[in-house]
Amino acid sequence: MATPQKIVLRVHIATDVAMKLTLNERPKSVEELKSIMKEKFKPKLNSDFDLQYEDPDFDGQLSVLVDMEELPEKGTLKVVRAECDESSTASSDTDILPHAPLTLRQKSWPDSFPVPTFSFEVEHVLEEGNRSGKPLILSRAQKHNILEKMAETMHSFKPYPNDKEVGKAAEALVTVHPCLRELGSDTGWYGWKVSLKFKMGNFCSKLARSGCAEVSVNVGKRSKNNPDSDHPHSSIKRARLSEVNFLPNFPKGENQDTLKDVRLQIVQELEKAERNQVLIAKLMQTSFALRRQDIVKEDLPVKDILTSWPALRMESQVFAEFHRITNVNLRNQFYSELDRCTPRLIALLRQKALHTGKMALALRKLLETYDRQEENDVNTRRTLFLRALPIYLREDASEFFKTYNVSSVTSIYQLRLIQFSQHVIK
Repeated sequence: MATPQKIVLRVHIATDVAMKLTLNERPKSVEELKSIMKEKFKPKLNSDFDLQYEDPDFDGQLSVLVDMEELPEKGTLKVVRAECDESSTASSDTDILPHAPLTLRQKSWPDSFPVPTFSFEVEHVLEEGNRSGKPLILSRAQKHNILEKMAETMHSFKPYPNDKEVGKAAEALVTVHPCLRELGSDTGWYGWKVSLKFKMGNFCSKLARSGCAEVSVNVGKRSKNNPDSDHPHSSIKRARLSEVNFLPNFPKGENQDTLKDVRLQIVQELEKAERNQVLIAKLMQTSFALRRQDIVKEDLPVKDILTSWPALRMESQVFAEFHRITNVNLRNQFYSELDRCTPRLIALLRQKALHTGKMALALRKLLETYDRQEENDVNTRRTLFLRALPIYLREDASEFFKTYNVSSVTSIYQLRLIQFSQHVIK
């Protein structure tokens, strides 16, 4: 009987915090390892995260961990949190993803809605009601407090939740406090859902009057005083995809004029031969609210946006802007999902290569080159699929890929990828 592999790991759970983790046997999957780490390092690891390890094949450079067999028996892991700004394996020194300031939202709508804590009186009444197991009859003030707190929590994730999201919030409220369940209702929370919808409408109206940009942008539509304006339910400007920070207010102490000066400073810095990348990143973070106004309120074309904000042509600032809007590290997310799906995608490519036709022939040629490689590590697998994708979609890839002369390569990592690409082109 084989002796279980003992694993000793040095885990960087934060920038300046490293902890030792000893495992008596190798976990069967990355998810199992994550669960062990969450339990071992509780409460320091209480959110979603990815893992990177120091790859001995690349002189200790970081690679995303997708297969437990790739992890050495004695190695170093790095925790990359979902909301973290850490760069991925392929990042450059100039990629700066600043933390969202406190004025910006930190999270999108959660899968499990967190019911807030209500006033002392309401919490006491709910505790007694839950203990007795009987439906609770609330006073008007008590119900108002519950709806107000729920609306504040819902707004902390998004100002315009859809019908399903409001329903999830109402369901969570009744699940946490069974004494609030409605008699005669199929779900037990439909009435709470309706009340929360009205409360969110009133809550957003108060925020609009106070000058909250993401809701005040929709104020001033058709009414008795503005009969010629747009219909109140048409062209609502709100987050429609995964935007966490759709239209933030200006930073404290800043206004439109001062932020326009910041924009000009960015343009001037980009005209220099030696650009200060850190300064550009800081100025782009400061001027984020003005940039969102140009996009959301002014509805400017992409060409005009890039003319006004030329830093958005920089790769590092594309990643940073995506992070500011969605609070997601685009590069880490992309490589993590790519590595997770690559085995199944390569299997799909092999199936397609068995057919006849130009696409199958091109895929066979690509796969033959891949199979001739001495080592098929994570980077080679990525290269294979990214080169095969336009072939599979029947698109011209000449504008997306470049070929380099091997003599100009400065690292073994680049050499291996370029040799693979050159074999494909031949």
